[in-house]
Amino acid sequence: MKAKLGMSPIAWWNDDLPQLSDDVSLEECLRQSRSAGFTGMEQGRRFPTTAAEMLPVLKKADVTLCGGWFSGAIVNESIEANKQRIQPMIDLFKAVNAPCIVYGEVGRSIQGDQSKPLATKPKLSDAEMKDYAKKMSEFASWVEAQGMPLVYHHHMAAVVETEPELDAFMANSTISLLFDAGHMAFAGGDVLRCIDKHHGRIKHVHTKDVRMDVINRLDRSKESFLDAVIKGAFTVPGDGSLDFEAIVKKLAGYGYEGWFVVEAEQDPKQAPPLKMAQVGHKELMRVMTAAGYEVVA
Repeated sequence: MKAKLGMSPIAWWNDDLPQLSDDVSLEECLRQSRSAGFTGMEQGRRFPTTAAEMLPVLKKADVTLCGGWFSGAIVNESIEANKQRIQPMIDLFKAVNAPCIVYGEVGRSIQGDQSKPLATKPKLSDAEMKDYAKKMSEFASWVEAQGMPLVYHHHMAAVVETEPELDAFMANSTISLLFDAGHMAFAGGDVLRCIDKHHGRIKHVHTKDVRMDVINRLDRSKESFLDAVIKGAFTVPGDGSLDFEAIVKKLAGYGYEGWFVVEAEQDPKQAPPLKMAQVGHKELMRVMTAAGYEVVA
């Protein structure tokens, strides 16, 4: 089985917390990630917005675009409004041959609001979840009809955060899944059980590790998702609490092939991105080998 290893630029520049950003160029970010061994990079705010500009930058760095986040709001906006907003991204990602667009639900979400405690996250009723899942399926089908896969990112502080919420969403939708072990562990879910239940729909993987000691000390009635990030809730594989050998072997057992992307937002002054990239790559190579993957460019 074949696997590809990518990174997210959020280790270098944090869009929600500009203070957690290195003052490095896109080219330097790509150089550092590639030197650590990663052959893919997800889109970030300093990326060009046209294929004519992006492709030479990627080629020079010897990396490919391995995905990117779309801030969707299907939960409280019309499908048509989201179609209009995502269309330029579909056109760009097709032109640079990206594997997928990552759909992140920001409607009603408190993930980007440091004033909103984790305990105040939005919750959908059973009827609302069914309606939302139906709309997401319709939207995903429309995107994929244009030749661009769409994967759904369950996320802390959003409408699909917990294991029961993910189960309900998956039961009522047809969209493919981005599985993020770090977000599911933070939400109190059983990471391996989630893979058992939803492996058939997992088409993209974020290998985000967590520091459970940091998470367990949070006061969720007072502290926000961004507070947790600042405190160091997330890190790279090999530097946190999760058993990525077990996680990767579980995915391998179900025949998953494709991207494993390190997405670990931290304070670059406390966790230098190049060093973290090297730690994450070393651990992923170890567990990929143990699980029987061939890592390819």
